[in-house]
Amino acid sequence: MTTTINKEQKNPNVPNKQEHNQTCLSSAERDGLRPKGNVPNLRFPEFEGEWEKCKLGDASEFSKERVNTQNLSSDNYVATENMLQDYQGFIEASSVPTNTNVVKFNKGDVLLSNIRPYLKKVWFADKNGGCSADVFVFKALSACIPDFLHYIIANDRFINFAMSGAKGVKMPRGDKEQMKTYEIGLPSIEEQKKIATLLQLLDERIATQNKIIEDLKKLKCAIIETEYNGKGHEYRIGDIIDQVSQRNKRCLVNTVLSVNNKLGFINQDEQFEDRTVASEDTSNYKVVFKDDFAYNPARINVGSIARLKSFDKGIVSPMYICFKVTDGIVPEYLESYFATNHFFKEMQKRLEGSVRLCLSFEGLCNIPIFVPCIDEQTEIGKRIYQLENKIKTECNILSLYEKQKQYLLRQMFI
Repeated sequence: MTTTINKEQKNPNVPNKQEHNQTCLSSAERDGLRPKGNVPNLRFPEFEGEWEKCKLGDASEFSKERVNTQNLSSDNYVATENMLQDYQGFIEASSVPTNTNVVKFNKGDVLLSNIRPYLKKVWFADKNGGCSADVFVFKALSACIPDFLHYIIANDRFINFAMSGAKGVKMPRGDKEQMKTYEIGLPSIEEQKKIATLLQLLDERIATQNKIIEDLKKLKCAIIETEYNGKGHEYRIGDIIDQVSQRNKRCLVNTVLSVNNKLGFINQDEQFEDRTVASEDTSNYKVVFKDDFAYNPARINVGSIARLKSFDKGIVSPMYICFKVTDGIVPEYLESYFATNHFFKEMQKRLEGSVRLCLSFEGLCNIPIFVPCIDEQTEIGKRIYQLENKIKTECNILSLYEKQKQYLLRQMFI
């Protein structure tokens, strides 16, 4: 049984009609049901009949055209380095090769970075240009419209297939001939257009949501920079913190944590998905409690410093430097200071080391900081906390849209 997309039904987790035609999601996947024949689980009601089964090589071809880089610029030259992960397109190239022939692409072609395909670097070209040899260019043939081909390639199922034929360990590369054998289903051109239009509307909503999050983050940075512009009394960070050095001597604390430069404190098994890095004996690990801070001396220059918020306590590797604020200092205030340009510049001045630059605890303690009265610290921390919650909410909404898209890609394609 194929579930149709019914305009009269609504699902609270799906964007509304103006966003993408009030899609009614199928329960087929949840119930483990699949329709008979070559048809998808989820389909618009005006279409019927089986899809044509074929190979990707029957619906597309790799570009063989070449273009000289003298005819290109940084905004239409694509290399794997300036393609974005997770189907996010590409950014302007930092450089363009001089006077050499590269692969040509045209508007409507689909570009795939072939170095580590699992990074999902896919871009649906909206302009003509050229790309490096490590970027594959798929051109749609007559049986498949470019927009539909895009969603065949920008699909986790295809990426998994490409990785199954990839060669190499550290830098796996996909195989063109293997990719051509990827089995796909093709409906009529009209049905392809309808499916592609639906997914494009969802992509537009995802792009809008990303812009909302980006603007909120810029606002947060602007507020932080404004609040830390020399208000209050000047201290050194060492005047307002105490180092934490309690060890897990009796191994009573089992929650092993790491500091991630984007997520803050997280379980170590989330940081290192496929391997265990904690020692079996954690008696020398440092114990941290809620509102304590920790940083990796060799990674603080990329933002690996955080305040413990999501756990009451945990342990971290002995390599971490841990500390807590003294009386009269609001933890949220110091946490926000670590996100300022002022802290970053002062921290850079104090990095030491020949092979890997590190910030010692002494170096951290010597960094100047302006501290207002505790009431003002609390008010600043509250404003930033509210904004962080807003960003978190918008990120959750983005995640729902992205899950919705992946669901549709699974259900509307065969």
